[in-house]
Amino acid sequence: MLIPYDRDKAVHYAHQWALGRNPQYYSYDLIGGDCTNFASQCLYAGSGIMNNTPTFGWYYRSGDDKSPAWTGVFYLFQFLTRKQDTSGPVAQVVGPEALQPGDLVRLRFAQGTQGHMPVVVKVGKKRGLDHILVAAHTDDADYRPLSSYPFHQLWGLHILGSYP
Repeated sequence: MLIPYDRDKAVHYAHQWALGRNPQYYSYDLIGGDCTNFASQCLYAGSGIMNNTPTFGWYYRSGDDKSPAWTGVFYLFQFLTRKQDTSGPVAQVVGPEALQPGDLVRLRFAQGTQGHMPVVVKVGKKRGLDHILVAAHTDDADYRPLSSYPFHQLWGLHILGSYP
C-alpha cells in the first residue's frame, strides 16, 4: 500500500533551499553537479522514507555514504520507476501535461549525457512548458520556466507515493 506523498512539503523545501544549500547535506556542485542531490532532498521532504538497500536503494547518510540513486540522474530515474514494491518513493513516467508541483523532471541535453533533474514547484493554468516552473541546483533556480532549458529529451516523473 502506498503512503501519500506530501507535495506541499516537497515544494516548500524546494523554495527554502533552491538558492542555497542545506548544511545537513553535502554539496556536489564541484564534482558533477548537485541537481539530483537537491531533487532527492525535496523528494525526501515530501515522502519521509528512504530505502537503505546497498547499491540499488535510495538513501543519504553522509557525503560519502549515499546510494547512487541519491545523486545520479539516471539512477534516481531507475529507482523511482522500479517495478518492485520496495521501500521509498515511486513514480510513473508522464508527459509534461500531467506534471504537478512536487514532481520531478528528467532532462537530457544531448545524446549520451545524463542531464538534469529539476523539481516542479508550480504549474500554471495555461498549457505548455512556459507555465511549468521548476527549482533546481547546480545552475540554481526557483520558479524557472521548464521551457528555458535547452533539452533534447524530457521525462516527467509523477510521484505516486511511497512504499513503507
